Amino acid sequence: MARQATLYRMVQDQHLCPYGLKALDLLKRKGFDVDDRHLTSRAETDAFKVEQGVKTTPQVFIDGRRIGGYDDLRRFFGLSVAEPGATSYRPVIAVFSMTALMAVAASVSAFGTVLPLQSFEWFIAFSMVVLAILKLQNIDSFATMFLNYDLLARRWVRYGYIYPFAEGLAGLLMISGKLVWLSVPVSLFIGGIGAVSVFKAVYIDRRSLKCACVGGGTNVPLGFVSLLENLMMIAMALWMAFGSGGHSM
Repeated sequence: MARQATLYRMVQDQHLCPYGLKALDLLKRKGFDVDDRHLTSRAETDAFKVEQGVKTTPQVFIDGRRIGGYDDLRRFFGLSVAEPGATSYRPVIAVFSMTALMAVAASVSAFGTVLPLQSFEWFIAFSMVVLAILKLQNIDSFATMFLNYDLLARRWVRYGYIYPFAEGLAGLLMISGKLVWLSVPVSLFIGGIGAVSVFKAVYIDRRSLKCACVGGGTNVPLGFVSLLENLMMIAMALWMAFGSGGHSM
């Protein structure tokens, strides 16, 4: 026999609580028979909060015991809960995983097969463009975080606002294989300064900072991944200059 759970969640004409839906879905996936009780007005919701002595909804009860909201329910089932302000490499993993798959898909589309060298070139170029997009979503937030460690931005604040455009432009030119005379120096410049800045902040000054590489609103720690991003940019520029890309001027 399925275990019983009672869920109180907001279901109103102008608002459907997303965490209530997530709690309902989680309970059902865990095999519970859910008594789904809707709070259909602000007054009803406020009265429920006062009655139960809680500040938020949804609220889950299992076997007559209040478990709490959606995060509390996840903890009850032994599932992870993202803590506010906690550092995570998930944004970086998501970006590089998808750009790698994009590079493979582009190689298959263009050549009918996966060409490892071409796929790797596109992977770096696609990554540069996607990272630039993430920075440009809130360029002011990015530039502010960038000031924590970038050596040039500390001397010339406007560089933090120019950087995403330069990174995106270099990536697009690398994808096209055109104007190598422009993409190479831009990549070497921003990648070189970035690598030196990250190395100094992390490995010399031993500072614990957040990386602005995927935008200014993330909690990715500044470290090896950030350094690798800049080194890949430098490597790609050198390859474009002296390797297979050098003929497309």
